[in-house]
Amino acid sequence: MSMADWRLLLARVMMVGAFACGIVGLVIGIVEREWRLGVTGWFTGGTLLAVLAIAVLADRYFELRRQ
Repeated sequence: MSMADWRLLLARVMMVGAFACGIVGLVIGIVEREWRLGVTGWFTGGTLLAVLAIAVLADRYFELRRQ
């Protein structure tokens, strides 16, 4: 696998992690149980992962456009 393929795989894994954090945050909000990070923490973590994944995908997109 080339480095570009690894970055694409990393972006996909980060997006899955972002969705998982969002789902955990949603479940915590529905159950109304007190967790260590709380609803806001899980959603913030998921948002951070999603932004990082979009940045990696944008880097790959601009690299392909230059070629």
